[in-house]
Amino acid sequence: MIYLDHAATAPVPKAVADTMYAVLAEQFGNPSAQYPFGMEMKKRVEDWRNTVAAALDCPADRLAFTSCGTEGDNWALRAAVWQNRHLGRHIVTTAVEHSAVLETCKQLEREGCEVTYLTPDQDGNITAAQVLDAVRPDTAVVSVMLVNNELGTVYPLADIARSLSASHPKTLLHTDAVQGLTAFSARKLGADFVTVSAHKIGGPKGVGALYIGPRVRDPRPLLAGGGQERSLRSGTEATAQIAGFAKAAELRLEHLDRNQAHLQALRAYAREKLLRIPDMVPVGTGTAPHILSVSLSGWPSQNIVNDLGSQGICISAGSACHQGKPSHVVAALKLPKRTAAGVIRLSFGPETTQAEIDACAEALRRHHDTRMPML
Repeated sequence: MIYLDHAATAPVPKAVADTMYAVLAEQFGNPSAQYPFGMEMKKRVEDWRNTVAAALDCPADRLAFTSCGTEGDNWALRAAVWQNRHLGRHIVTTAVEHSAVLETCKQLEREGCEVTYLTPDQDGNITAAQVLDAVRPDTAVVSVMLVNNELGTVYPLADIARSLSASHPKTLLHTDAVQGLTAFSARKLGADFVTVSAHKIGGPKGVGALYIGPRVRDPRPLLAGGGQERSLRSGTEATAQIAGFAKAAELRLEHLDRNQAHLQALRAYAREKLLRIPDMVPVGTGTAPHILSVSLSGWPSQNIVNDLGSQGICISAGSACHQGKPSHVVAALKLPKRTAAGVIRLSFGPETTQAEIDACAEALRRHHDTRMPML
């Protein structure tokens, strides 16, 4: 199998799986239990929290574990609206956010909030000035993702944070940084809430984290219960998943510069290789080193994905969360119909090779040469 869909989920290294197995089989105590076995697990959870916090470059006491990125996005938006309920109920976000943000905003609209959805230009870009122009005196929260999961566009979060601080100091800032984990500093970024997820960096599914900055006063929990995670996130800690998250973060940090250079070179190689194929065009001007979006104009993307999948080559037609439905991200770009229909995404990991890119490019060329365009 050739796996080129790391933005959907990343393979779990053996070291991560072994770490999780040891916790499941031997270190299975409940961190809330008051006997030594449980208290030892509570200490281990804090050690793992320190490791993940180091990867985000944030204080460990500002980091709460969640079940996934979706939970983190929901929690952050609702906590921000609650904190600023006396300021107003206006939200600013983008039309290209992950569904976890967009669907939460739709729920909040039904509950009385007003949401402004910013549209990117045809290359997928949104500027800090565009965001600030949409902010009003009653804006409770701004939510802009760090890296777009379909286009690889990196949004100017630090600039947005500085501008908000200067002109709207009470408005809180959230970013879904799921696609950027280990490639940024939460302290330098300036966002009040930062959502991350383990399975994008080789950790297990079922665990994520939410950084909660110092401007957030007494954040309102999303879940009520037994008061775990310093009464921020109730529910028995998923110790094996948290251990796997920490191990994956540790492994990524060990070779961060080397991996980033490898991914940048690989993306450039893939872009050059794919754009030699007739009717293949670039989509967006994203610069994230692990995501490449292109379009085989006129050839429907789902047909391409199915064809390559039958050959053991895994690529996507956008976010895995769309489950075959048209992408709202592509729709927001207002691309020509033929281009929009053929958008595909390749995404890479540290173990991806040029030989795998070559095989994918050859399969795409064969698809172009042997299948008739439908548009």
